[in-house]
Amino acid sequence: AMVWRAAPRAAARLLLGRRGIASCLDPSTGLTEDQKEFQKVALDFAAKEMAPYMAEWDEKEIFPVETMRKAAQLGFGGIYVKPDVGGSGLSRLDTSIIFEALSTGCASTTAYMSIHNMCVWMIDTFGNEEQRRRFCPSLCSMEKFASYCLTEPGSGSDAASLLTSAQRKGDTYVLNGSKAFISGGGDTDVYVVMCRTGGPGPKGISCLVLEKGMPGLSFGKKEKKVGWNSQPTRAVIFEDCIVPVGNRLGAEGQGFSIAMQGLNGGRINIASCSLGAAHASVLLAQEHLTVRKQFGEPLANNQYLQFRLAEMATRLVAARLMVRNAARALQDGREDAAVLCSMAKLFATDECFGICNQALQMHGGYGYLKDYAVQQFVRDIRVHQILEGTNEVMRMIVARNLLQG
Repeated sequence: AMVWRAAPRAAARLLLGRRGIASCLDPSTGLTEDQKEFQKVALDFAAKEMAPYMAEWDEKEIFPVETMRKAAQLGFGGIYVKPDVGGSGLSRLDTSIIFEALSTGCASTTAYMSIHNMCVWMIDTFGNEEQRRRFCPSLCSMEKFASYCLTEPGSGSDAASLLTSAQRKGDTYVLNGSKAFISGGGDTDVYVVMCRTGGPGPKGISCLVLEKGMPGLSFGKKEKKVGWNSQPTRAVIFEDCIVPVGNRLGAEGQGFSIAMQGLNGGRINIASCSLGAAHASVLLAQEHLTVRKQFGEPLANNQYLQFRLAEMATRLVAARLMVRNAARALQDGREDAAVLCSMAKLFATDECFGICNQALQMHGGYGYLKDYAVQQFVRDIRVHQILEGTNEVMRMIVARNLLQG
């Protein structure tokens, strides 16, 4: 049985490409030479620094801070942040390519990194010069880590109904309320918080940047999750938390717009993480079918399984094209960018979960063992259909665009 046991290190060898990747699956197709170069750097990092430890991080619920700091040394801590504050200044497409590659080594860790990158971009884009220079360099180096705080216990999909309030008192805000399901919560240093400074609805929402240690800022218990175990998730609680007005990003009432613009990129990023997990799972399934024998011959000789593998590969390539198309649209500032990001997030996260789940099925009983990487990819990317806007909300956004006449 050990012959086809895709233990973490065997999976890492697969990802390094020692076994040829079929050209139809090649994620470097159509990329520039520069893009191929940093894709290779990210794939190598995923295979050497992430894949061998992915199972341990999951089992022991380790937040791999030092590994992420190594990734930041390669420029992956502020990928689409401007270079004058330590960012890499790359495009949205470049970012998608990097997150897809890193996710082949650990989707959960890469997904947190994608949220961190989104937060730094929001500070870089909407912050003033003082804020950019105060926060961005230490976040780009991942000396410090960031969390995005929008969701509340009572407002998930209906984010515009959030209740966390910030009362202006002189040159400070007094913040009260709580946020739920916050990735990195309690372990991270910087919190980008959406709160209500005005009336009901989206126009009453502002964006504040909080720092760990501020009086009145506390955290709930660490949540026990199905997947995403290499990143802690906690409630973030504000009890008369005093925040300087100088920590507000943009103008009062601009917070909801800032949050949604961040999420357009976040949706591409999380879809890209799903692509990496699906790509790795197809390779693991391909390997398993060639070495596992039943009824006297390799599973790879079974036409039904051949057809399913072909479908998996086709859906992966279709999803990748959609994600990259949306990334270009967002980079170019196109009018349809937000809808294309929603389409890509909906399609890629649904399809890639199906691909990983089918890969697990192809492993039979072995796929259900934690010694095999495929089950972790299934657990880690299931939540991608829920967060950064549920896939039901993605359908609403697309339908609204189609029907607004």
